[in-house]
Amino acid sequence: MWFQVSLLCLSFLTLASHSQAEDRVSLHRSNDNTGRCHYTFTVASPEESSCPGGSGKPETDGVLSRLTLLEALVSRLIAGVDADTRTQVVANSEEGLQEAYSQVTGERNQLQQDKERLSRQVQELQRRVAELNQEAESLRQKPCQQTNISGGAQHENSHKPASDRVYDFSNGAYQEMKAEVTEVPASHLIPEGNHNFTGCGELLSVGDPVLHRKADGITGKYGVWLQDPEPQGPQYTNKTVWRIDTVGKDVRQLFAYEDMSQFSRGFPMKVLVLPEPVESTGATMYRGSLYYQRKRSRTLIRYDLTSESLASRMELPHAGFHGQHPYSWGGYTDIDMAVDEQGLWAIYSTNKAKGAIVISQLDLESLAVKKSWETNIRKNTVANAFMVCGRLYTVASYTAPNTTINYVFDTATGVGRAVAVPFKNKYRYNSMVDYNHAQRKLYAWDNFHMVTYDIRLGRASHSSS
Repeated sequence: MWFQVSLLCLSFLTLASHSQAEDRVSLHRSNDNTGRCHYTFTVASPEESSCPGGSGKPETDGVLSRLTLLEALVSRLIAGVDADTRTQVVANSEEGLQEAYSQVTGERNQLQQDKERLSRQVQELQRRVAELNQEAESLRQKPCQQTNISGGAQHENSHKPASDRVYDFSNGAYQEMKAEVTEVPASHLIPEGNHNFTGCGELLSVGDPVLHRKADGITGKYGVWLQDPEPQGPQYTNKTVWRIDTVGKDVRQLFAYEDMSQFSRGFPMKVLVLPEPVESTGATMYRGSLYYQRKRSRTLIRYDLTSESLASRMELPHAGFHGQHPYSWGGYTDIDMAVDEQGLWAIYSTNKAKGAIVISQLDLESLAVKKSWETNIRKNTVANAFMVCGRLYTVASYTAPNTTINYVFDTATGVGRAVAVPFKNKYRYNSMVDYNHAQRKLYAWDNFHMVTYDIRLGRASHSSS
């Protein structure tokens, strides 16, 4: 392109020069010394009387200046084409930036919500600390009540004069009193009649965790594992172990193990693919069906294990989902399914309840809500929850190695109260706790480790009825 433009311009310049000088051209013909003929063309300069430099230099300089101008014009034309291309590139870049900005804005909003939730938890903890400080101060100001442990002898000594040498602490006759401590078996602290209690009652104690398996990969950070307390059909029994690794974008695999031994060795007998993806660690198993929450929705699903198909689905009315009202550890644990001696339950919260735990008893077939109760404990202040004999129990922390089951709500009376049953998070990240009433055990997933806890139930105390 540059070469063609230069030739065109040079042609124009040559023609222009020829037209202006053709009247001043003269032709001379002469022989040289050898006799050869020479033709000489002579052009007179209209402006210069003599040549100051080399022949033709001004004209060459003019041509070069014109070529420089033409080059500048062509550069501008090419720049215009490049500008159009850059405009299109900038438009595409702006579209990409807008999409990235929208994503960042969404993440910022989620972080803001998490910040507000953590701020509320901090305020709640500060309030509790202030209450405990006030209670401790009041206890310091109260004198200790002296207990009569030695019968009449202590009563008689209380009337002795202060001048008695025994009560004169400043003299050498004073001797430090020593107390004898007698160990009392823990079983003696349990009310009479609860040692071999096999009925439905109140949770009295939780044993140490027993390890059954540790997950191999990162997808086993947290998940669900359980056994059906009341299996249906010959294909699966109460020994069959079920497992779902819930780390991933599209969780659908349900692993079945023949028994606890095969589960511990990591040899599944079957892998089922669920029709809808699973949300978090709130699934449960009961009477031949897997009950779980569909990902990013408040939809509950019943998956029939025998037919390996979706049996029913139902939206849980007004339930928070996908991070609106999770447990304190997060993980989109907004809806937690549970099973006990009285049937199927959903543990969740709603905007109307302002984050407080709501318990609903569900129909086993249709998943419709039969009855609901609203508690007075916020869902995001507890690490997990489970149902035993129609009572909701909450776990205070998911990371503290020695924490407590700190709250119980009785659906029979509609009354909740604080409790302090010791509970251990041995591996310090407990993301799932579920109750199996046939085994009378708690099943938990604690930081890659699948463990069980033996529990002890007893007759309900008067304060819980």
